[in-house]
Amino acid sequence: MSSQPPSQPDSETSGRPDAPPRRAAVFQHGTPAGHLTETKEGGWEFTYFQDYDDTPISLTLPVQSEPHRFHCFPPFFEGLLPEGIQLEALLRIHKIDRNDYFRQLLTVGNDLVGSVTVTADDSTAS
Repeated sequence: MSSQPPSQPDSETSGRPDAPPRRAAVFQHGTPAGHLTETKEGGWEFTYFQDYDDTPISLTLPVQSEPHRFHCFPPFFEGLLPEGIQLEALLRIHKIDRNDYFRQLLTVGNDLVGSVTVTADDSTAS
């Protein structure tokens, strides 16, 4: 059970329409799989790359051409975040807001349990 509060729109950019959406590259077994993107409305989308036809990153996120849309931070990605003492250390050492799940994910994204890795992606959406 997660010790974090229920997922909610990310406080860092929600309500700031002039802030550019944040985006992360998501890899499955080292292969580029897709992008996790914050929407201007404060929601989230995970979109597989058009040419990706490998294993889905999660059974809850099957490979499809349409984006998977979420009103709050996607549960699959939230489930990859540290909890307990590891979370407290992450927040303190990196000075991350407890509700900024996206920044937490990017900070630990190269050292996640399982086959998925997540890195920052500042390029233009494709």
